[in-house]
Amino acid sequence: MHELAVTESILSISEKYAKENGASKVTSINLVIGRLSSIVDESVQFYWDIISKDSLCYQAILNFERRSAVLKCNVCDHEYEIDTSLQPCPACGSPNIKVISGEEFFVDSIEIEKADE
Repeated sequence: MHELAVTESILSISEKYAKENGASKVTSINLVIGRLSSIVDESVQFYWDIISKDSLCYQAILNFERRSAVLKCNVCDHEYEIDTSLQPCPACGSPNIKVISGEEFFVDSIEIEKADE
């Protein structure tokens, strides 16, 4: 159910900016999702197909860009990339790390059609 709330937010944001820019239709939405986020693309798409009906965003294509997760060791300052789960520093083995990127989730851009186009 987490993805339903996320998808409703995507729809709300997209419709708001589309209306502000005189859109007659939203054609695509570009999303950025960090590898450490718990967002499942297929679930978002599933909910999107249901909740976007009867909106400016109906049949808009969702484009998912997954961003790598980058961590930094608080002991030796080593930065490293991971695929899925948090891991200790590969340089010194310390578990004292911070996430630099990989938890983000946002609407990067939307593409629209205007009524006069």
